[in-house]
Amino acid sequence: MTLNRYDASGLAEGQFEPGSNDLVLRNLRGITDPAEMDRVEAAELAATLDGLVHQFDVDHRFTARDICAMHLRWLGGTYQWAGRYRQVNLFKSGFPFAAASQVERLMAGFEEAVLNRNTPCRFDDLNDVVRALAEVHVELLLIHPFRDGNGRIARVLAILMGLQAGLPVLQFSSMTGSRREDYFAAVQAGLGGDYLPMEQAFARVISATLVGGR
Repeated sequence: MTLNRYDASGLAEGQFEPGSNDLVLRNLRGITDPAEMDRVEAAELAATLDGLVHQFDVDHRFTARDICAMHLRWLGGTYQWAGRYRQVNLFKSGFPFAAASQVERLMAGFEEAVLNRNTPCRFDDLNDVVRALAEVHVELLLIHPFRDGNGRIARVLAILMGLQAGLPVLQFSSMTGSRREDYFAAVQAGLGGDYLPMEQAFARVISATLVGGR
């Protein structure tokens, strides 16, 4: 959890753990070391994903409630606000995500207009799978419904959708490192309804996953 990625305005969810030098959000575990928090969150995410893979079948249509439940299952032992829509406004490099006051409404619209159309993710053409993954991923990240963990929850949802499409567990290394800025630019492009950059990113993810699985 690297907090300098975001600027947050607000009160309760903007608090940091005492003794963490404003590097770790206030948490239920009393963790003050960012590296330790990263390890805890990564371990909990792996366990959560393992459970979710067995919870949702190929015919499941995902909902906003599902996404909140995923977040709670992952971070419920760490943050009091886990699974709840954020109450703070978030910015990254001057780019504003959806206003906190609009998140609940936007997530309802996201479910109706995006999740209902793209899940279950069972398309015969791989291009349609890529399109579905890209649209869901971009629109969820533009809303950024939670105080933290949005990107990781979006990747978990993409993995579950990919499994519905008959793909292996997606590996996202091609979206990190030197391509991280390209990834964020692909999210921003979605603000104007341009999903092509994210489709290209997911095409790379799927290709790398399939090669790695051989």
